Amino acid sequence: MTPRETILVALHARLSALPATALRGDVLPERMPVEGLMILRDGEPGAPEVTLSPLCYHYQHRAEIEAVVQGTTRDAAFDTLCASIGAALAADRTLGGLCDWIEAEAPRPVDLPVEGATSLKAAVIPVVLHYSTADPLA
Repeated sequence: MTPRETILVALHARLSALPATALRGDVLPERMPVEGLMILRDGEPGAPEVTLSPLCYHYQHRAEIEAVVQGTTRDAAFDTLCASIGAALAADRTLGGLCDWIEAEAPRPVDLPVEGATSLKAAVIPVVLHYSTADPLA
């Protein structure tokens, strides 16, 4: 696997350890899990900074976590879900040495109405992955 894919797999594994359901690159399911849902999107690696001798590409890859909860206590559940994501990332900012640093940005939550059910509370949480590689395709 490439360094990028290895890091994304490790991030998904870290999210999968949380009580909420963690998916990667999936669509929003018809039924919302009671504990909440996180969908990891691979995001955009962006243009790297390049150093020569030795040749190295330094990325600030912007992945995204879609966090979604539903229910009558969705505000509290959303807050708990976001806090648990933050704690999981802060526990090891290098994902076991796979990347140089990982940091999340603040979510911008929105309420999404659902016909015939309680509304969803959702947000995209940008996650910046700092890593370097010798080849942008490797």
